[in-house]
Amino acid sequence: MGARLGVLALQGDVSEHILAFSRALRATGEVDGSVIPVRKPQDLEGLQGLAIPGGESTTISRLVEKNGLFGPLVNFEGGIFATCAGMVLAASRVDDPRVRPLGLLDMAVKRNAFGRQRESFEADLAVRGLDQPFHACFIRAPVATATGKDVEVLARIDAGAVAVRRGKHMALSFHPELGDDPRLHAMFLERIFAGE
Repeated sequence: MGARLGVLALQGDVSEHILAFSRALRATGEVDGSVIPVRKPQDLEGLQGLAIPGGESTTISRLVEKNGLFGPLVNFEGGIFATCAGMVLAASRVDDPRVRPLGLLDMAVKRNAFGRQRESFEADLAVRGLDQPFHACFIRAPVATATGKDVEVLARIDAGAVAVRRGKHMALSFHPELGDDPRLHAMFLERIFAGE
């Protein structure tokens, strides 16, 4: 049986992450792997990894509560790949009281750190573990303003950390699922397959 991955499918870039993880599974040789949408706690059973996609963090936080997913996400034993709004939810501290963070990574996150939609931008980032820069798309992006000792910063810009990792969890303030570069999804998969 191949790898089983999920994408939290409450709001945001769900189909884009399903496609990106399908490409990354093929790139890592896991041709029998599957990627499913996750909407309720029982959907998490048997998954090795889960993406919490970009979207609107206050909306996703409210829907996590409404669907009874807060506890199951906090206690999920697989790896979590959190992007943009997902990074906000994965944090231990958030600058917005409307978001109840999951506390998966010891970090403080500022929502919409760069302003509104019109301040969105793209940048080539040097990412620890990649031999070439990663072209990143920042859309109303957050930034980690502080990280704990056990959180590894993989990429940073002037405003703060934009890619971090702890164990099997990885959080990015940008949207790797919007391009055709599977390297960050593959980096995440390598960690969960290695059991780290």
